[in-house]
Amino acid sequence: MALLRRFNTIRSLYQTLEVRQSSSALLGSSRSYSTGFSNVPQFYGQRQGATYCFYKTDNNALPWTCRNKMALRSTMAAELLIFLNDKKFATTQVKAPAQVRKVGTQLSMTSPGFVYEPYAPREPIPFWKRYFTRTGWRRTKEDIKSELKSAYAIAKLRRSGYSKNQFYKEAVELYKEINTLIANGDKTSLRKAVTENMFSALKNEIKQRESVWDEVYWEMVEPIVKLRTMRARLIGVDKNDVNKVFIQLTLEFLAKEKFEAYDSRGAVVAGDKAKEVLVRSIWVFEKSLFHPGAYWRLCGRIKL
Repeated sequence: MALLRRFNTIRSLYQTLEVRQSSSALLGSSRSYSTGFSNVPQFYGQRQGATYCFYKTDNNALPWTCRNKMALRSTMAAELLIFLNDKKFATTQVKAPAQVRKVGTQLSMTSPGFVYEPYAPREPIPFWKRYFTRTGWRRTKEDIKSELKSAYAIAKLRRSGYSKNQFYKEAVELYKEINTLIANGDKTSLRKAVTENMFSALKNEIKQRESVWDEVYWEMVEPIVKLRTMRARLIGVDKNDVNKVFIQLTLEFLAKEKFEAYDSRGAVVAGDKAKEVLVRSIWVFEKSLFHPGAYWRLCGRIKL
């Protein structure tokens, strides 16, 4: 009997693996999300709440710088609910936070005010551990649930007219615009491009930076080296209306950037704008799917 139970367990795991492979097709392969890749040595560091990436240049210096498109079918949705055994699997209900605006006698939420299930890299595990140990089974289940959540969110977004190529172009423009506004210290324009919570964090970051440097130069060298979607999540705000949701897309940017900082006398104190540095950033963009005229805004940056 023990041998029979072992055989049935292994067979179930392989069936689960097939579901995982089919769900990954809903998001597309990683190649379909990227525009290129540069295989260069890299080092990471943090400063003032931001994540920075160091890459070795040709002269060994270390510069510094601040499968197919498919809709989510009903069978997949059924497997989604069976696997989670919970109707609230695809979306998370939240109470109205401080980011609400009063419209007449109603409250209109402009942002949930947090990043739902922030992306974090998962440590690779060997095949034998994934499929022949309890910890591996739990890890496999978590990975499949995460991919199905992303697939469901992307499918719902596509029903609202989402185009991956168009969104990527918009995301790159937002990446350049927001970084430029931060470098220039333009808080008035920055408020429109980010959520309320993100604006508070960036405002404090600009204040701290201005206490050290008088001026900052920042530039992104086009085209961007790599861009891909890491995660997609839905956040419901009304349990009686499944269409009242916010969507959050986590993107990875790999871009060549130039940076230089100056003191009050105009002397260079950090960086070198003559050098191009590869920088890896992971940003979370958010959009309401039920507000007329809603647009994408930055709601978070992931620190690695």
